[in-house]
This record gives sequence, C-alpha cells and structure tokens, in this order.
Amino acid sequence: MIRTLHEGLRDDGIAVPLTKLCAWFGVPRRTVYYRPTKAAPKIDPTFAEPIKALIEAEPSFGYRTVAWLLGFNKNTVQRIFRLKGWQVRKRPVGARPRIEAMPSVAQAPNERWSTDLCRVWTGKDRWATLALVMDCHTRELLGWHLSKSGKASTPVAALEQALIARFGTLGRVENQFLLRSDNGLVFTSRDYTKMVRSYGLRQEFITPHCPQKNGMMERLIRSLKEQCVHRQRFESLAHARIMSREVV
Repeated sequence: MIRTLHEGLRDDGIAVPLTKLCAWFGVPRRTVYYRPTKAAPKIDPTFAEPIKALIEAEPSFGYRTVAWLLGFNKNTVQRIFRLKGWQVRKRPVGARPRIEAMPSVAQAPNERWSTDLCRVWTGKDRWATLALVMDCHTRELLGWHLSKSGKASTPVAALEQALIARFGTLGRVENQFLLRSDNGLVFTSRDYTKMVRSYGLRQEFITPHCPQKNGMMERLIRSLKEQCVHRQRFESLAHARIMSREVV
C-alpha cells in the first residue's frame, strides 16, 4: 500500500520519500523494501494432473484416499493439495464433549468390532435404517443391512452378515471379542443384547454424548453419505440397496 501511494504521488508530481510515508502510517520500512528471493515451488504435472482429475470426479476424497488410489506418496499429494489450494478446510469445532473421548485401539483383527445406525431417505419408501458393522483393526466393512424397520432386527442382520463374512458361518465365536456401539435404544434392547450374547460377543458402550469414542464408524458413515447417499436420489428402498451394493 505504501509503495503504491508513493508511486501515485510521484505520478502527480509530489515527491515524498518512502521513509516519511512509512513514519506517517506507522509501517516498518523493511516491509516496504522487502522483495521475495525464493522462487515459487514447482509442481510436477505428472502428479498434479491425475490428482486434479480424481478430485474433480470425487470431490469428497482427501489426500490420503487420493494417494492410496493413485499409488503416490501421501506427503507429496498433501503438498500438492496445499500449494494448489485443493486442501479441504476443516469445519469449525464447536463445544468440546463433556468427557474426553478415548480412541478405540485394537491390536489385531476380531479384537473389537464397531456398529452403528444411520437414516437414509429412499423416496417413495421414505426413511430407512442402515446398520453397519466394521472391524476396528482392519477398518473393513464386514456387514450392512438396509431396511424400513428401525428395530433390533436391522442391526442383528448386519451383525450376522459380518459373522458370515469373517468366519464363514453363524455360530458362537471363540475369543469373545468386543462389539462397540452407542447407547441407543436398539443396541440396549433385550432382543439385541440377547442375540449378541448368543454369538459369544461382549458389548461395549461408549460414553453418552461422546460420539468421538466410536469415531471410526462415524467416519465410515460420513464417507458413505458423501460418496453415495448425498449424490443419489433414491426412488425406493430397492434402488437404495442396489446403489449401496455398488459402493460397499
């Protein structure tokens, strides 16, 4: 601003030294005389072009997902995101939870599973309930079930699908690992808890009002909504099931 003002006064025939202008406006002289010497960082188009094409096709993908799909180093992809201005800004954080959330740490597969429910609009069939089950160690989606019923039968169907996918059959598991969920009425119902115990699993409930304690499942639901639910206009429950199979 000072330099622009100095040049404007000079064009009008008024000679005012830069030192006086800096003193009048309280601007340090070093900021006026500063000239960047470092050249702008170069970006290899062999990396930038496929990254741009992928995020244009899938705007919800972060740099880790892009790096994994393209086989690039994640630090290189993150650097290009930052230099190009493609990095998605984090949403503002509101009030902190009443109780600090502790991460769910599983040292091996089948040590802790996680489950949760979400709602999906299915057009003429209106709202449907989607139940998901994932392994907290591998972060693999093991089972899911979409139905109009919000009763215990929906998460039970997802759990049974996960047991079949992992163990090949329905039956009592040997190591009796944990199944983490929130404190919803479905997961604390008599029918659901009885079914979980019949398969030899132990329920683990997160602290109320702290969804961060089930963060892996919450992030999976967010990705599913961003990459499928929010981009589709489901005509019916059957249509939603077909599109869900293509994603999961």
